[in-house]
Amino acid sequence: MIKLIKIIACLILVSSCRMVGSMVESAESLFGDEVVARVGNHKLHRSDLEKYIPAGVSADDSLALAARYINSWATELIFLDMAEKELSDAEKDLTEEIEEYRTALLKYRYEQHYIAERLDTLVTEAEVKSYYESQKEKFNLEVTILKARLLVIPAKSGHLKTLKKLMSSDDVEEVLEADTLARKAAIFYSDMSDSWTDAITIAKQLGTDYETLLSSISGKFAQIKDDDGNLRICYVADIVRAGRTAPLEYCYDTVRNLVVSGRKHALLNGLERDLIEDALAKKKYEVYVH
Repeated sequence: MIKLIKIIACLILVSSCRMVGSMVESAESLFGDEVVARVGNHKLHRSDLEKYIPAGVSADDSLALAARYINSWATELIFLDMAEKELSDAEKDLTEEIEEYRTALLKYRYEQHYIAERLDTLVTEAEVKSYYESQKEKFNLEVTILKARLLVIPAKSGHLKTLKKLMSSDDVEEVLEADTLARKAAIFYSDMSDSWTDAITIAKQLGTDYETLLSSISGKFAQIKDDDGNLRICYVADIVRAGRTAPLEYCYDTVRNLVVSGRKHALLNGLERDLIEDALAKKKYEVYVH
């Protein structure tokens, strides 16, 4: 086995060295001949290589892509040729594996054809809610999620107190005022209170980490002072901690997909059952061992 690996490595190295030597002049010299590479009786033609190289690339990029493709092409064929020489006839007999793969692939394609013709992907809100209520244990959160407003501002800013008051308001006008003032006075401001977002994403937006963010929450605010003298502030409009059930709003798409997936499995189970019953009824399928 070690000897085989050494032989393959040498063949690849020799092939690569000759290849690079013939390509260093220019891309034009590479594509000048009909055959651009050979491994034993296998030949790589210019037209095959050109299919791999996108139009409009530079000469240097063309050479790099060509070298990569040729080495990959050569390596595969060198391995194949060596396998043909070193393996026994029994080891090279792939009839059973090929038939198993063909059977599995045809079965899969027919299933997809069957599903495409019959699957109803329209899911009502009532169906989503029903599934969610009956399967809540499936939707426990792995990370805390938040509805939040984020602010980064110099700790000595004269607008800090006003901004904290406005960004924590339930009044739409005051929230909009916070956004306007933040554009002038803050380093960063983002209102993410309209939808649930995982705390990892919130922390990244705020320029901190997950654990620091969560451990800094006191009441409705998390406030972190950085080394530059800025305050990184998160107003928590709402929060659901890790381990609790996710709100339907947060996992709505997941629930809908699970409903559709359930229908798909039901169709496949029904297909299998119907095929067996039909085969039995038509005497195509009989069992002789009882």
